[in-house]
Amino acid sequence: MPLNRRTFLGTSAAAGAGVAIAGGSAVPAAAHGHGHGHGHGRPPKRYSFTVMGTTDLHGNVFNWDYFTDKEFDDKDHNDVGLAKISTLVNQVRQEKGRANTLMIDAGDTIQGTQLSYYYAKIDPITAKRGPVHPMAQAMNAIGYDAAALGNHEFNYGIPVLRKFEEQCDFPLLGANALDAKTLRPAFAPYVIKKMRTPHGRDVKVAILGLTNPGIAIWDKANVSGKMVFPGLEEQAAKFVPRLRSMGADVVIVSAHSGNSGTSSYGDQIPYVENAAGLVAEQVPGIDAILVGHAHLEIPEYFVENKQTGKKVVLSEPLKWGQRLTLFDFDLVWEKGRWVVERAGSRVLNSNTVAEDRKITRLLADEHKKVVAYVNQVIGTSTAAMTTAEAAWKDEPIIDLINVVQAETVKAALAGGAYAALPVLSQASCFSRTAQIPAGDVTIKDAAGLYPFENTLEARLLTGAQLKDYLEFSARYYVQTAAGVPVDTAKLTNAGNTPDYNYDAVSGLTYEIDIAKPNGSRIVNLSFEGKPIDAAAQFVLAVNNYRASGGGNFPHVAGAKQLWANSEEIRNTIIAWVQAKGSVDGAQFASVDWRLTREGTPVF
Repeated sequence: MPLNRRTFLGTSAAAGAGVAIAGGSAVPAAAHGHGHGHGHGRPPKRYSFTVMGTTDLHGNVFNWDYFTDKEFDDKDHNDVGLAKISTLVNQVRQEKGRANTLMIDAGDTIQGTQLSYYYAKIDPITAKRGPVHPMAQAMNAIGYDAAALGNHEFNYGIPVLRKFEEQCDFPLLGANALDAKTLRPAFAPYVIKKMRTPHGRDVKVAILGLTNPGIAIWDKANVSGKMVFPGLEEQAAKFVPRLRSMGADVVIVSAHSGNSGTSSYGDQIPYVENAAGLVAEQVPGIDAILVGHAHLEIPEYFVENKQTGKKVVLSEPLKWGQRLTLFDFDLVWEKGRWVVERAGSRVLNSNTVAEDRKITRLLADEHKKVVAYVNQVIGTSTAAMTTAEAAWKDEPIIDLINVVQAETVKAALAGGAYAALPVLSQASCFSRTAQIPAGDVTIKDAAGLYPFENTLEARLLTGAQLKDYLEFSARYYVQTAAGVPVDTAKLTNAGNTPDYNYDAVSGLTYEIDIAKPNGSRIVNLSFEGKPIDAAAQFVLAVNNYRASGGGNFPHVAGAKQLWANSEEIRNTIIAWVQAKGSVDGAQFASVDWRLTREGTPVF
């Protein structure tokens, strides 16, 4: 039975939701000489335990890249997947004693690989006699104690999430995921675990789960009217004192929210996207925060609480199971209770160990099925296309995304009030390693071009708004004076703008003058050979992430929605290739934009 609010409150009132007594007795930490005012020169009672954490696993069980169909590798030779994490976890448990460890996650678990996609869409876990989700199987086998909800948990709709929740042997936590009607938590807000010490009194460890308010924007279609997502600080301030009053000796927050204090959605909702540091600063009574969402590596970071002056330790392990965070807590018995004397954190690298055969054997069949699925041939291509230079050149492979989106929107608007308007399209270079080979094209080739579960919309924009939109996008390039040599390794991602927040727009022609400052870079913006009319109306084929405010691009989130569908753009591309049978870049590729400096092309 999934933990609903009634049963949850019943159990929590009794003893803390999901109380677990860890078996066996712990080895006390070495006594530090001084007596902490215990009198009689007796050394104080001490206890140490470790909380392990992962985040942003994004459907990675195996050290495998389903888009390239080979073992995962990157320039730093990181490895991915829960099978590797499992080996690290086993080592830590062996060293510390399993009873002295907990295992938690900070969300974004069921979306991101073709493995997780397959069990949401192709052989869905929600079917009548559906399979058990591979992530639930792996996390159950590893023995997780709790996981916070990530925003990507909502990508496939609430029924898939609820089914996944039911399949997990541990609670999915979200103190700020509320039922839209009752404003009560729609998931368990927290869990309290008991660590057995050799000194008689257990240590009560509370784990509070917080998710990302951006779900209300990014997955509006799935959650609107069903759930609301208030700010992390507000909900932490409500629950942390409650957990302390219930006798929690240690409070750990698992937060699917980065540490930077920034948001990608501007003022569309009043809550901060990356609020983990603010929670530590503003809410007294927290000992540690497992940070997620930002895909950054933070081995150990301390934030001082403004009210108490106490330091809170934060750690974010790198995404996809590349790192495992270890929070080490040293407790001392003082005045009849356990007090945290020291808390620190570090990360372990999963590339230092082999995969746990227990996990790889457990999911070997699922892995095989998905590999066979992604290798299905869906058509042919007349020439090889790649995204290797797409971050700074208008490449045919990005044109492919745009032509599919524009054609899909045109067909959807045909015969309606907006059928006569020109359709433009936006696309990003999501991956610099995507390629469509010459010859056979498989599902993995097409899917690798579009690794996100975005869906397609049509929004109504004016010529003037499109210019603003392009100016905003062009901030992605580092300002480079005319005549200065251009190093492509240092040209992009200005202001830490990720590749997926740089949009190329097809159907217009324009230059981006990278010698000019932000806000005045778009030059010679034309439509059908003439300077664009600021008042003219255009339809923009746009993904739902961008349309709902992701990246904080101007105008688009407030623009009139003319059409939307729930089919993933990735699948639309696959279906388009299947229907055409052949991909011929000569039929759709065109150079609509280029980088220039004072009128001279950079490339």
